Amino acid sequence: MELVPVGVVHSPYREKSEAPFQGRFSEETVELEIYPRFADALKDVEMADYLIVLYWCHQVKRDVLQTKTPWGPELRGVFACRSPARPNPIAFCVAKLLKRDGNRLLVRGVEAIDGSPLLDIKPYSSEIDSVANARIGWLNKSVFPVK
Repeated sequence: MELVPVGVVHSPYREKSEAPFQGRFSEETVELEIYPRFADALKDVEMADYLIVLYWCHQVKRDVLQTKTPWGPELRGVFACRSPARPNPIAFCVAKLLKRDGNRLLVRGVEAIDGSPLLDIKPYSSEIDSVANARIGWLNKSVFPVK
């Protein structure tokens, strides 16, 4: 298996400690730079309001199998939580597309650290991608601000 970065994330977050735990709750603007050889893949991307952004968490440990979450002292398996430290640190977020400028996309809702390799972008559809009433049994949803 070979992953090929399609671009790079330019964000205001230089260190893991600066990034929000969920980009959805951030008002910061982030730039997704698509490498020129993949620029043709952006055709019609501006027709989407939101994008699924997949990127590589290049500053995390890959040998972590259990971790504590921000919501309690219990250890959770990384497959049961959204910790960036995991065997394959692929991150997923849904970002608001603000503007396309050639091979650059300005978005809001990405928590990636500056320089993170961009793996893929897909249009987000609430009709296809949203699952009503989905839950994580151990997570108290009242901790999330409503947007």
